[in-house]
Amino acid sequence: MLIGCSASFLLLLLLSCLTEPAESRTLHLDSCSVSVHTHELRKYYAHIRSNAISEDNEIGMKLLDRSLMKNVQDGQTCCFLRLVLRFYVERVFSNYASSEPQQQRCSSALANAFVSIRRDIHKCVSLLSSLKMSNRAAQKAVGELDTVLEWLEALGPKTQRN
Repeated sequence: MLIGCSASFLLLLLLSCLTEPAESRTLHLDSCSVSVHTHELRKYYAHIRSNAISEDNEIGMKLLDRSLMKNVQDGQTCCFLRLVLRFYVERVFSNYASSEPQQQRCSSALANAFVSIRRDIHKCVSLLSSLKMSNRAAQKAVGELDTVLEWLEALGPKTQRN
């Protein structure tokens, strides 16, 4: 039942991606602001999520916890976002492997979008860079990407539609 609901939700999300214009949110975070196309990120993520989750054998372990993101201190949001994006670009997407060409394209598009967002954010010291990343860990991190996307969507109001 839960899988059927999730599949239905993903199908509705995918169909809405085909009919709605791209939404851009300008997030004003501490001393930086970035433009994020969360709708586009969701579209690409919807293509790879089910595969990443289905191959995740470490169900009891979480790499990213929502409470961690809710407890980011004032003045640290830009730095934290840059660290998360760096983690995904340098550790996750570089180790995430799929045999499906469509999933490879979506993974690449997500990585490129994260690089673009990261480019707009001030540099800061990396706490996540020392993590060793295996293919299994990358699979898990891709499966948990919805946590990052939900956090991005909650950071700021929609400011424009493209």
